[in-house]
Amino acid sequence: MAHPTSRVRGTGSPARRTLTAAARAAAKRAGRPTLPERGTGPDQETLPGRTLLIDPPAAGWEDPPEPEPAEPSETIESSASSASPASPESPEASGEEPQETPPPRGLGRRVLTAVLGVVLVAGLVVAAVLGWQYREGRQAEQARGAALAAARQAAPVVLSYDYRHLDRDFARARALLTGHFRDQYGRTTKTVVAPTATKYHGVVKATVATPSDGGAPAVSVVSASPDRAVVLLFVNQVTESTQVSEPRLDLNRVRMTLTRTSGGWKVSGVDAL
Repeated sequence: MAHPTSRVRGTGSPARRTLTAAARAAAKRAGRPTLPERGTGPDQETLPGRTLLIDPPAAGWEDPPEPEPAEPSETIESSASSASPASPESPEASGEEPQETPPPRGLGRRVLTAVLGVVLVAGLVVAAVLGWQYREGRQAEQARGAALAAARQAAPVVLSYDYRHLDRDFARARALLTGHFRDQYGRTTKTVVAPTATKYHGVVKATVATPSDGGAPAVSVVSASPDRAVVLLFVNQVTESTQVSEPRLDLNRVRMTLTRTSGGWKVSGVDAL
């Protein structure tokens, strides 16, 4: 049994290197298939193949240089690059989320048209509400002025009478009234006021109070809407009858409710405060 010997690059005798090279060349020739030679005649008969033996050179065979040991990282990178073919990374391998396909352009237009339609409808609704509120405000402001003037005109007529012409006074007052209050006023004046005034020769004269310096009458609007208003009045009533020796002055506060009708603003309620 031959002892194994280790061969180190650059060491050893020339004869040993020559034998090693010759053995390698013989092994290569033994494993290589022999190509047949083609004939030169018209029939191109194939001649049996021949094996060529090459004599070693006088200087002997030299071993090819051994490759330098590569770095571990370079070896791993080269092995990984040669083992797997180059291919683009998939979104799942790279950790990125797959990109969604953008929606069709026609769908975006339909959505935009629908949104614009909703915005337009909302704008019209808001404009209608604001217009209605503005119109209500204007009508309420107009109602305040009209109801205030009607209350100042109605108070002296409704709250005054004279036993000498009761029917005329009550008829003038009823013309300024409306609704249930008109019926109630007719029953009260007929059953209570008229008999008492006739018996005691009663005379009542009412006027809306005014400041001593001649300012505006003491009338104010408590609330107002396009069809209804509540007015507060300060009324002075002077009463004369056979029951008193001299005229009596009563200072009253009256809350008068007015309602707009086809014939204008009319009194629908009177409350003494």
